[in-house]
Amino acid sequence: QVQLVESGGGLVQAGGSLRLSCAASGRTSSIGTMGWFRQAPGKEREFVAVIIMTDGAPAYADSVKGRFTISRDNAANTVFLQMNSLKPEDTAIYYCAAAVGQYFHIRPTSYNYWGQGTQVTVSS
Repeated sequence: QVQLVESGGGLVQAGGSLRLSCAASGRTSSIGTMGWFRQAPGKEREFVAVIIMTDGAPAYADSVKGRFTISRDNAANTVFLQMNSLKPEDTAIYYCAAAVGQYFHIRPTSYNYWGQGTQVTVSS
């Protein structure tokens, strides 16, 4: 089993920045890919970013490309999401997820483990 704990959410004004963290524990050696998803009220959970844990290769949703950066610290079993130039439409609960195998998974159903989520609110 793998446990994921997110942190770093909060309230920020439009144009501001936040950095989310996701700490993994348990059988972390089984993790090949980690991703960030978000879910706004009344909407489906959507892909934000993904990273391959071995080589750090990232991929992003078009809506965040150029503004968000995903990175990882393998020694600390932690993945980060640096969010810059935030917009009100980025407001959502942000979830960290982990998958076995190395692939740019963008569907929530491809992930085996999930964190509890952290709220990000961007005011206009």
